[in-house]
Amino acid sequence: MRVAVLGVGLIGGSIGLAARRRLGAEVTGFDRDADVLARALEVGAIDRSAESLAEAVAAADAVFCAGPVAALPTLAAEALEASGEDAVVTDVGSTKRQLADAIAAHPQGSRFIGGHPLAGAETDGVENARAELFEGARWYLTPDDRSQGVLFDRLHRLLADIGARPQAIDAAEHDRAMATISHLPHVLANVLVNRVADGLSGESGRGLEVGRSFRDTTRVAGANPAVWADILSANGATVADEIDVVIERLRESASLLREGDREAVERWQAGAREDRLAIAAAELSGGELHELRLAVENRPGTVAEIALALGKAGVNIEDMGLFPASDRRTGAISLWIAGSAEAERAAEVVGELGHGVSIVAGGA
Repeated sequence: MRVAVLGVGLIGGSIGLAARRRLGAEVTGFDRDADVLARALEVGAIDRSAESLAEAVAAADAVFCAGPVAALPTLAAEALEASGEDAVVTDVGSTKRQLADAIAAHPQGSRFIGGHPLAGAETDGVENARAELFEGARWYLTPDDRSQGVLFDRLHRLLADIGARPQAIDAAEHDRAMATISHLPHVLANVLVNRVADGLSGESGRGLEVGRSFRDTTRVAGANPAVWADILSANGATVADEIDVVIERLRESASLLREGDREAVERWQAGAREDRLAIAAAELSGGELHELRLAVENRPGTVAEIALALGKAGVNIEDMGLFPASDRRTGAISLWIAGSAEAERAAEVVGELGHGVSIVAGGA
């Protein structure tokens, strides 16, 4: 396995470390900053550095574009043009629709599958890269109806092998979800620290100390201004819609508090606790693996269609395998799903798409 990493910061460096240590892959790195490349070699994030993007991707089986969000459309297009016809090209940006739209018309776009790992750290830079950064982390993939099934399978397997939990999702749906669970918290944290800072400027603000709840809530305030300016600009309209929803919820909360009904406030607080526990429980769900065997037509977009449908239904594919028939017109797909209930749900979803499906007794 030969992997190219374009941009060897924290995420790109961690991909390189994980691919080298867990897959035995040969990793080539490229970065426009020569000092960053030198540090990547020093910490073992890459096997060798390339002097150009074309040199880095020339022999790669998988190419990871790990540049800033605003630079990804150009970076991905250059990677597609310079890499081989069997190479899968992906990215690690936290917004997907803008990039998907940019790549849609590219003649090699069927080799691109957008990606977003939900992983990071308080510190950046390749010197802080870790091979275990993606262990257990959700890694969203955004295939479309042009995506090559064989390349999706390769990327999905690669990510699972470095410890991540890949899941397919529509690009626009991804951005709506991230607006709520990732981007909105940054906006709220910024507003909270701005509000408290306003109080510090007055006489009553002297000697003011904040508690742990405030520190925990605002930990991400002002995080990497250049990076987050790109992210919030790329997904600005969707984040703004979520802000409007929160504003309305805050107005409802203000009315509740002004009414002074202690029991109602307690029910509101208890409801929030239940919601938080439900979210945590959803993240921990899993179980024994069950194999689903699918009979499908060998046509473009079939794998992406199945993966996206399962992702939309909240069913995660833990592993997969593709087995084309000798006539090349039909084939079989094996999917491994954690938990019997999830496997049953997956079989139902796949059946609704018109594919033959069976659950193998005993799982895998």
